[in-house]
Amino acid sequence: MLKEYKTVSEIAGPLMLVEGVDQAKYGEIVDIEMGDGSVRHGQILQVEKDKVLVQVFEGTEGINIRDTTVRFLGKPMELAVSPDILGRVFSGTGQPKDDGPRILPKMRLNINGNPINPYARDYPNEFIQTGISTIDGLNPLVRGQKLPIFSGSGLPHDDITAQLARQSTVLGKGEAFAVVFAAMGITFEAAQFFINDLTETGAIERAVLFINLANDPAIERIATPRVALTAAEYLAFEEDMHVLVILNDMTNYCEALREISAARKEVPGRRGYPGYLYTDLATIYERAGRVKGKKGSITMVPVLTMPEDDKTHPVPDLTGYITEGQIIMSRPLHRKGIAPPVDVLPSLSRLKDKGIGADKTREDHADLYNQLYAAYARGKEAQELATILGEAALSAEDQKYMKFANEFENRYISQGYYDNRTIMQTLDLGWELLSMFDNAELKRIDEELIEKYMPKFRKKKDGQEPESDAAEAEDQEAENTEANPEETEAPEKPQE
Repeated sequence: MLKEYKTVSEIAGPLMLVEGVDQAKYGEIVDIEMGDGSVRHGQILQVEKDKVLVQVFEGTEGINIRDTTVRFLGKPMELAVSPDILGRVFSGTGQPKDDGPRILPKMRLNINGNPINPYARDYPNEFIQTGISTIDGLNPLVRGQKLPIFSGSGLPHDDITAQLARQSTVLGKGEAFAVVFAAMGITFEAAQFFINDLTETGAIERAVLFINLANDPAIERIATPRVALTAAEYLAFEEDMHVLVILNDMTNYCEALREISAARKEVPGRRGYPGYLYTDLATIYERAGRVKGKKGSITMVPVLTMPEDDKTHPVPDLTGYITEGQIIMSRPLHRKGIAPPVDVLPSLSRLKDKGIGADKTREDHADLYNQLYAAYARGKEAQELATILGEAALSAEDQKYMKFANEFENRYISQGYYDNRTIMQTLDLGWELLSMFDNAELKRIDEELIEKYMPKFRKKKDGQEPESDAAEAEDQEAENTEANPEETEAPEKPQE
């Protein structure tokens, strides 16, 4: 039996205090009927004896305390899910926003979800191809991993986010892949960019978008990532899909959390954020992963902007503790016109060993990664010396490494936002860049691999045609077949 109360005693920001309530539960959904008959929605945030604190999703502006009726529905906030959610755009609370029909639910799921039992967790494994060389070649993304992107104000994180949503895929036959995109506190212009980009490229057919705009209530922002992850859990563990969840921008989420904490008059922690910020972020990030006995997986890429590019700020700092690495965007590279401006040296994927190797992509991936990283690090040192001493003061060896660093930035890191490179193209480009060094300088690559792969690129560099064009064509054909399993059968040869 639903209970209604007209005992609203106080309103503060997006919060409403209701007194004399019997048997209310944390997380329960309420309907708030105003004097003019309009209805708003809220969720119980705190229960203390017969007093209940309700957070109002649409905000409390215009609510008259005396004429307001609060109806407790006796259930948590739920999301209607079915396979039809693919290709749709929803609000931050899961309401259709694309003028399409309402979802006929196959089931309704509590958006707060259930944490994955550590004993039931399967180790993140297998490679996800993003088409971005700095990720695929140097910091591979692995199914079930949490790999955030650390950006800054004014950097093009929206472009690389759209590129990830558009290009990411899993290699192999019979693998279903989907993208769940949650935008929190973004501008209308940015929301239209994401929707139009995915629509024009056709990628929206395998995507689900949850959009919370900057002018939407902050309290709705708290629910958006949880709604998105509920949809991802359904697709992964009920429909056996590999799901990539992109959360953009987690800094806006944390700002909303701070606003709610201030309205509740809680004791603030670092920089005014609530003391439970770490725990709250963990309830979101730890919903990614793989479950033993389930075919699907949830891989997460949270995107956050670091205020003043400060990595010690609470949001990136705590995110780094919970997740397995980070992709850091560079302002100096952005000023050079390099896109996407990924700062390779401080970026890290802690699970990269699970995404590279002979049984994952190609046998030379691990050695090639180590050699490219070492050569680029030394090239950056040479660039700094040239800035201080002048290029003429550098030794011939330092000049060679500086030349490599420049080529590496202009060709490997900079690829634009619409160049979708396969992992094989990324690896071949790495060998081509390393061909400027003698074999003796490639100390991090096994000699057998150098003898196997380097001659082709040395001949190409010298203007000669490589002898293995036919073999290369066969490799490319096999690669295309793997990426498009539906084209595995060759057409029959007509009989004469």
